[in-house]
Amino acid sequence: MGDNKKRPVLIGVTGGSGSGKTSVSRKLLEAFTEEHSIVLFEQDSYYKDQSHLTFEERLETNYDHPLAFDTDLLIEHLNKLLNYEAIDKPIYDYDRHTRSEKVVHQEPKEVIIIEGILILEDERLRDLMDIKVYVDTEDDIRIIRRIKRDMEERGRTLDSVINQYLSVVKPMHHQFIEPTKKYADIIIPQGGENQVAVDLLTTKIATIIDKK
Repeated sequence: MGDNKKRPVLIGVTGGSGSGKTSVSRKLLEAFTEEHSIVLFEQDSYYKDQSHLTFEERLETNYDHPLAFDTDLLIEHLNKLLNYEAIDKPIYDYDRHTRSEKVVHQEPKEVIIIEGILILEDERLRDLMDIKVYVDTEDDIRIIRRIKRDMEERGRTLDSVINQYLSVVKPMHHQFIEPTKKYADIIIPQGGENQVAVDLLTTKIATIIDKK
């Protein structure tokens, strides 16, 4: 890394499925795009490669469990970006339930937002972050948002969405995701709709950038 370059700012944004964390991340992206080079990273890109499994075995994947993610690769890539080194980010193929052969070349940026349900679960990831955000939204709001998204965007039936939520998503949320709230520097109720909290977070990030 060049001596004249400051270390990039790394912001983690987490919360349960349907919490509004993606909305918060995108609002931050919009807030800094004009003045700083910025990139939004999804933890979902780092689901493990499952090409060694049969398709039937892949269908059993619990995507809400920490073991579903290749966290070692994510940490390796974030460290490279923090040292101003480019990476080739993986792409996950949801139709085949495994990692695609394609990648996305990513150049380093001044500000990196990493967004995902379990980014605060691993201490090594937490230690890389300058600021950790937890988007806290009630269960009933999250399930309504998930039903709407999965039926409209993914062609799912109402029964399949509800069954998956009750059997996997909800128990995993309370076992693994919600407990990471204690690691957050900032907790935002109701996600991207909470404009006051988003504005305060934007101001805090700008302060961190100026200090680096």
